[in-house]
Amino acid sequence: MSAAPAYGEDKGGSAGPGEPEYGHDPASGGIFSSDYKRHDDLKEMLDTNKDSLKLEAMKRIVAMIARGKNASDLFPAVVKNVACKNIEDPNQLIRASALRVLSSIRVPIIVPIMMLAIKEAASDMSPYVRKTAAHAIPKLYSLDSDQKDQLIEVIEKLLADKTTLVAGSVVMAFEEVCPERIDLIHKNYRKLCNLLIDVEEWGQVVIISMLTRYARTQFLSPTQNESLLEENPEKAFYGSEDDEAKGPGSEEAATTALPARKPYVMDPDHRLLLRNTKPLLQSRSAAVVMAVAQLYFHLAPKAEVGVIAKALVRLLRSHSEVQYVVLQNVATMSIKRRGMFEPYLKSFYIRSTDPTQIKILKLEVLTNLANETNIPTVLREFQTYIRSMDKDFVAATIQAIGRCATNIGRVRDTCLNGLVQLLSNRDELVVAESVVVIKKLLQMQPAQHGEIIKHLAKLTDNIQVPMARASILWLIGEYCEHVPKIAPDVLRKMAKSFTAEEDIVKLQVINLAAKLYLTNSRQTKLLTQYVLSLAKYDQNYDIRDRARFTRQLIVPSEQGGALSRHAKKLFLAPKPAPVLESSFKDRDHFQLGSLSHLLNAKATGYQELPDWPEEAPDPSVRNVEVPEWTKCSNREKRKEKEKPFYSDSEGESGPTESADSDPGSESASDSKSSDQSGSEESSSESESEDQEEEKGRSSESEQSEEEGGKRKMKKRKKVAEGQGDGSSSDEGSGSSSSSSESERTSETEGEQVEPAPWRKKTPPSGKSAPVAKEISLLDLEDFTPPSVQPVSPSTIVSTSLATDLEGLTLTDSPLVPSLLSPASGVGRQELLHRAAGEGLAVDYTFSRQPFPGDPHMVSVHIHFSNSSDTPIKGLHVGTPKLPAGISIQEFPEIESLAPGESVTAVMGINFCDSTQAANFQLCTQTRQFYVSIQPPVGELMAPVFMSENEFKKEQGKLTGMSEVTEKLTLPDTCRSDHIVVQKVTTIANLGRVPCGASDEYRFAGRTLTSGSLVLLTLDARPTGAAQLTINSEKMVIGTMLVKDVVQALTQ
Repeated sequence: MSAAPAYGEDKGGSAGPGEPEYGHDPASGGIFSSDYKRHDDLKEMLDTNKDSLKLEAMKRIVAMIARGKNASDLFPAVVKNVACKNIEDPNQLIRASALRVLSSIRVPIIVPIMMLAIKEAASDMSPYVRKTAAHAIPKLYSLDSDQKDQLIEVIEKLLADKTTLVAGSVVMAFEEVCPERIDLIHKNYRKLCNLLIDVEEWGQVVIISMLTRYARTQFLSPTQNESLLEENPEKAFYGSEDDEAKGPGSEEAATTALPARKPYVMDPDHRLLLRNTKPLLQSRSAAVVMAVAQLYFHLAPKAEVGVIAKALVRLLRSHSEVQYVVLQNVATMSIKRRGMFEPYLKSFYIRSTDPTQIKILKLEVLTNLANETNIPTVLREFQTYIRSMDKDFVAATIQAIGRCATNIGRVRDTCLNGLVQLLSNRDELVVAESVVVIKKLLQMQPAQHGEIIKHLAKLTDNIQVPMARASILWLIGEYCEHVPKIAPDVLRKMAKSFTAEEDIVKLQVINLAAKLYLTNSRQTKLLTQYVLSLAKYDQNYDIRDRARFTRQLIVPSEQGGALSRHAKKLFLAPKPAPVLESSFKDRDHFQLGSLSHLLNAKATGYQELPDWPEEAPDPSVRNVEVPEWTKCSNREKRKEKEKPFYSDSEGESGPTESADSDPGSESASDSKSSDQSGSEESSSESESEDQEEEKGRSSESEQSEEEGGKRKMKKRKKVAEGQGDGSSSDEGSGSSSSSSESERTSETEGEQVEPAPWRKKTPPSGKSAPVAKEISLLDLEDFTPPSVQPVSPSTIVSTSLATDLEGLTLTDSPLVPSLLSPASGVGRQELLHRAAGEGLAVDYTFSRQPFPGDPHMVSVHIHFSNSSDTPIKGLHVGTPKLPAGISIQEFPEIESLAPGESVTAVMGINFCDSTQAANFQLCTQTRQFYVSIQPPVGELMAPVFMSENEFKKEQGKLTGMSEVTEKLTLPDTCRSDHIVVQKVTTIANLGRVPCGASDEYRFAGRTLTSGSLVLLTLDARPTGAAQLTINSEKMVIGTMLVKDVVQALTQ
């Protein structure tokens, strides 16, 4: 150090030998100096291997900066000396920190140094340093995009890394730098799928998002086979006459012909992705659960998407920010896949503590989930929400009621009546929003609602909200022919206050004046001219233009053009009713869970979700050569991963469960695979074994209904053989256990296989052992479906004695309630014609008797007749195809029905308070017949006894939307008590309630499933029209029952 004197010691001396010479004049280093080699000399000093020269150079640079000299040219050399030493430090944390600091310096001149450091760190022994190198790649790319080719080489190297610490970071770098280079993912696809479970949560989100887009480009759409099956759904379910004429052999022919249609077979790599992401639905991170949910929504078959519903509902118990994002995505999903959220309807009920934006999103989901079955429950919730103090929420609720009325025609009148009642609300905002919604609903059926339009016209004096006033004026003008007396008076009042109205109201006043001038010019000509004169001098130019245009159009003049002759067609043209749609309808073209989906606008950096390819790309690009010694361990890991994640009781049918495959064939295939070379990432396994396993596992979801029924027949035969032998071998028990498992896994969402009486014939050895239920974060108490108690087998009875007893009564007093209804409301109905049933004729009646064992079920008597020459054996109910909530209790198997013999069996059906049909199969030993029973609405209830005071008390509770009223004219033949009671009780299974008035009839009953009251009142006045009123929480049932009773009484 003594050989190099400190700066400033000797101002006039010269440098020693071998050292650069520096100027001593302070001005010589200024910006006007011509000595440019000085900076090159300092660079040489910084590049030498001598620490003394480097230290001297650093001192002089600091001194230059202190004097205000420009030293920016020396910045890369200084950074290199500072960073390189730390980058080569033996401590991995210091190496990573040095790289992080270096990559954070946003100066383009050090790009080459940063690139060298990243390349060196990408080969570091420490995975933490390699992870930091992956983080540095996007920073360098944003600084200098020309380095893309070199960065892609580094990304390709890091993608081959097998450590979980690096995987998420390098995929993020891939997404930032070269998302279009999917060829880099091919070789690493299976590795990423297998590492996914162990990657940190941030990395899991990134990888799942990338793999979602990758799968959309490399695999075929899993819904394409559903489109094949939906080409002719009626034929697929009910069969056709040609198929029935072919006889039993036609099923085998159809089975052999099925592969010719080339059904969809899921790629094993596609299945690998779905199988490895499914456990992440239990992640503690809401972001990971949301990422898996969007992956399943975009990639999984429809039968498997339902698994995400429970996980998303669990997230609704998190913070309000998380709820907001989840509900945005649920609102989009519920439009296309409504069925998977229907079991969790109550989870979307609104709490008073929810923020307004959460309330509105939950309201959106409830509206999307509303259908004919649950609409009474949903509307009852909406009635409660209208009383809220949150006015924005109340307005959204009224709009939701309007959407329900638009989508479900049966409750349109009920909703309209409820909205009209809201017009008397004290809150002006509630009234205004109701008017706007009523206007849209009236456009669908204007001729039937003249009274409502009159009622709205009276509100013009009280409502001050401009949009509501404008809506009323538009309605009166559009349907002025329905209110010819009121419309001119409304125009008179509006003309008085024209100058004080808002612009939107003024425009509608001009429209109203024009329409009345065209339809009733005698009364309104002067008023119209007055309004147009006021509008001509208005401050708003829109109103002035509208007034001039309208005057020239409707008032005939010499200069008037051809348009004035067509004024009526222009103003009074029929207008289409508005379509009330969800604001989330078209959001699914954005990838769920993305910022673009949340904002409903394409955000910066968003990558479009690719469309499915028409033909599958070559799957061999994902094959990787694996060393020989890794075969066995990978196979064992794979076996462990193939275990079902969710319990079988959840009703999922999919390739993740292997219930259908035979134990023997599974072990054989496993032993075969252990002898082959290559691991799960090799071509031979993924191409041959995986496809065979997938075909075996997904056989239930890909086979037709006929094959399903055939398989059930075979299983029943096996059970019968085991019982006949008296003992069961190991093979027998294995086959029966696999049979019971397959029955469990064949259940789909919302369906429950009811315990059938004939199953009691199965020997104890044939029953599968109870499976212990796994404890899961998703197994929440309020999600447990109601258990169905097994029903004891009903005996085959004759109804003649019951019918005779029903006519007996103990008194002649008219005030005693007649609780006993006719044996059946309607006569026998045909279930299966003897021609279609090959000699087997089947009819059914609703007995109106309590079904033994389950009071919630409707008792149905099935009448069998054999008109053929041969006995019919083994009559039983096959696999039912039922909507959600509906269940069947089968009748005991009829072993033989001789020629000419008839027999009656009793079965129970729980219609869940809806008129949806129960579809099932009637099976014999040789044939299967698809049949359907649809109940009249009057058979869904049972009579109850109550006094007159109790009736009035309960009726007072069921007002508003729960009340349906209809006026009718009774014919002279329907004026006696006996005829009225007979007609009402024939249509509906109700009991008569005592009533003091001679011209009033009251009936009461309860729905079988929910026990909701149904109260019917008929006011049969001697003069004028009679009035029928039905009060019930089940608004759909009330609306349908009114129509049926009116039709019966007026015939």
